[in-house]
Amino acid sequence: MQPTDIVDAQNTAAVAAVQADNAARAITLDDGASINFNSAANKGTPLPWLSQDNPVRIGSSVEFHQPLVLEFRNSMWNLQPTHQVTGAGTDVATFSNTRTAAPEAVGGDIRLATFNVLNYFPTTGADYEAAGLGTCTYYNDRAGNHITVNRCGTDASPGPRGAADAANLARQQAKIVAAIDHLGASIVSLEEIENSVKFGLDRDHAVATLVDALNADAGAGTWAYAPSPAAADLPALAEQDVIRTAFIYKPADVTLVGPSRVLTGSAPFADAREPLAQGFKATGAPDSDAFAVIVNHFKSKGSGVDDGTGQGNANPDRVAQAEALSDFADQVATDLDTDAVFLTGDFNSYTQEDPLQVLYADGYDNLESTTDPQETTYSFDGLAGSLDHVLASPAAAAMVTGVDIWNINADESIAFEYSRYNYNATDFYAPTPYRASDHDPEVVGIDLPAIGPKPSTVSAEDVTVVYSKERPEIPVTVTADGVVPTGTVEVLDGDRVLGTATLSDGSAVVVLPKKSLKRGTYELTVSYAGDDAVAGGTTTVTVRVTNPAGH
Repeated sequence: MQPTDIVDAQNTAAVAAVQADNAARAITLDDGASINFNSAANKGTPLPWLSQDNPVRIGSSVEFHQPLVLEFRNSMWNLQPTHQVTGAGTDVATFSNTRTAAPEAVGGDIRLATFNVLNYFPTTGADYEAAGLGTCTYYNDRAGNHITVNRCGTDASPGPRGAADAANLARQQAKIVAAIDHLGASIVSLEEIENSVKFGLDRDHAVATLVDALNADAGAGTWAYAPSPAAADLPALAEQDVIRTAFIYKPADVTLVGPSRVLTGSAPFADAREPLAQGFKATGAPDSDAFAVIVNHFKSKGSGVDDGTGQGNANPDRVAQAEALSDFADQVATDLDTDAVFLTGDFNSYTQEDPLQVLYADGYDNLESTTDPQETTYSFDGLAGSLDHVLASPAAAAMVTGVDIWNINADESIAFEYSRYNYNATDFYAPTPYRASDHDPEVVGIDLPAIGPKPSTVSAEDVTVVYSKERPEIPVTVTADGVVPTGTVEVLDGDRVLGTATLSDGSAVVVLPKKSLKRGTYELTVSYAGDDAVAGGTTTVTVRVTNPAGH
C-alpha cells in the first residue's frame, strides 16, 4: 500500500510502519531469466505469465506449483522457477482472473463517475505534423510503426500527447468508449482530454469527438457534453494547458443548470488545470433541485519542488490549489443556490496527504468505496493508492447511496494498453475496458429529489347549441411543460357530471347528452383528473342553450 494513502503524511512513525509492513510481506515470483523484453532482440519472445485469458492483475490469488527455488536476493525473498517461463507458465503458477464486467451496484437514481482518460487526443501526432504545427518523436512497435507520441513541439509550445496516428487513436478510443459505456453513469467528469483550442480548433472538439463515438455505440442522443465557457470567461490561451477537464452526461437522466464555469485568475493554478464547475439536475426537475460538480486535475507529482514530506514534488502547490478550490466551490454553490457540491477528479494526492486534508478541514467527505474499502485507483512503483477522488459537501454526502472503484486499469498490466500494441510476440490488444487508462474510474450512486407532477393548463371552447336538437360538444385541451398529458376530463354542473372523455395527444371532445341542460346560459366546470406526470387542473366553459327556430 502507498503509505500516505492510509496514514497521515505528517505522521512519520505511521508511514515508516506501513513501509516496514510492505517490506515484510513482499515476495517476488521471477521468470527464470534476466532479459529486457523491451529490447528489440527480445520482443519476439512471449512475455511471461500474461495472456488475454490470464491477465494476472493486482488482487489475483496465486497457486504455486512445485518445484520452485526460494532465494533471498536484492533485499527480498524471491521464488525462481526451474526453467525460463514464456507465455502463461501455468505449470509454475496459476492466477485467478479478478476482472469484472461492470462496476458493483451503488444504488441511487443516477451515477456520477470520474475518469482520467490517459491523454485522449483526437489531434494525433500525425495530424500535428501534417498541419505544419511542429514535429514529433514517437514510441514504436516491434515492426518500427509509430504507436504513441513521445514528444511533440517544444517546452514553450507543446504539441499533442497520446496516439501517433488515426489507427492508434481508434484503438485507444475503442477502449475508452467500452469503459464509459459500462460505467452505467449519467454524469462523467473527464481528466486528461485534449484542449483542442491549443491546436486552432474549437475548445470542445475533443470532447465532442468522444461524445460522437459514444453515441455511435450507444445510440444517437444518448450522450452530450457541457459546453465550455465563452473565451472571455476562460484563462488566456497561453495560460491553458494542452490537456483539460470536461463533463459528459446523459440528457435523458440529467439536465445542465446554468453554464459551465472555470476558475480564472487563480495564481495557484498557474501550473495546473483550472477547476471546471457545472450545475446539474434530474431531467424534468426545477432548477431549485440543482447540485454542483467541480472536476479537478491538480499539479502532478512529477515536477516542481520536493518539500521533503514524502508526498512527491509540488506538494505546496497542490495545497494552495486545494485552498483555492474550496473558495471557488463556495462561490459556485452560492451562485447555484445549493449546498450540494461534489468535487471530482485526479487530485494527484493520495487520500491522507496535505491537499486533501485541506478539503476535509473545510467540511468535505472523501467518498471511499462502500463495496470494498481496500479498492484504490492507481498503482505506481509497486504501491497501490488513490489519486482520483470524489469528495462531497455534507448535503451532497446525504444524497450518496454507494461508491465503487471499478478496477479496470491500475490493476492491469500495461501490456494491455493501446500504447503497447504489437510490442511483443503475444497480441494483448482488445477493444475492451481493461487498461483503457492508467487510472481507475470511481462511481458514486446518488439519490435525487423526487420530481412532482408538472402543472397542467386546461382550456375549453365555449359552445352554443339548440335545445333538444343538438348535443353540446365541448373541445378541451390539456397541456404541460415537456410532457403530453393523459387520462380523462369531465364537464360538471356543480357536482353533477354531465360528460366524460379520454385525452388523445392532450385533447378530447366532451359530448353532453341532449336535454341535459335546459334553455339558458351555463358556466360549467371542466376538470382534468391528472396522471403520474401531470397534476390535475380545471377551467370554466360557457354553454348557451337556445330555443329551436320559431319558438
